[in-house]
Amino acid sequence: MDPGRRESATRRVGEMVSLTYLASLDLAGMGLIFCARVLDVSIGTFRLLLLVRGKRFFAASLGFVEVMVYMLVLGSILGGGKSLDFPHLLAYCAGYATGNYLGSLLEETLMRGFVLLELIADGDDEDLAVVEQLRSAGFGATVIRGEGKCGGRCIVKVVCSRKDVDSASLIIGNRGFVVLSDVRGVWRGYFRGVRK
Repeated sequence: MDPGRRESATRRVGEMVSLTYLASLDLAGMGLIFCARVLDVSIGTFRLLLLVRGKRFFAASLGFVEVMVYMLVLGSILGGGKSLDFPHLLAYCAGYATGNYLGSLLEETLMRGFVLLELIADGDDEDLAVVEQLRSAGFGATVIRGEGKCGGRCIVKVVCSRKDVDSASLIIGNRGFVVLSDVRGVWRGYFRGVRK
């Protein structure tokens, strides 16, 4: 057999094996695994964020659903003596990663919380002008005088909605050291968009 015919025959056998392999894949099963894993991990991510915020009952309820989905998927994959093949493993892992992403989006969308934005600056006239700009934009800004390594400092505290952080950041610019932290709860005070 000449080398050209042998190469052509080898290529045809390889193509047949590839087509046979693709036809043997359980695409519906892989899709189900992917979707179940996305659901499982999204619930898990959201559950952890609820725990951090002190919402134990809701977190526990979501934990129940999360484990149920996890065990159903695990039973589906490992049940009946079926072994986990590489495409199914990839579907499972991709579902986990996508679930993490979607869970954080859920948190951002559903957990409309407040944050504390602290600006630590020199306290010169330009910094005080930034404070006035924040107030003019509707933010409540409290100024505290402090002492740093290089002398007096101005600490500006702004409690605002998460969605307003970008607006406040644009006003502050590069004026100093900024710290952003979650606030567990607020009551009374002055908030942007809520005027009394």
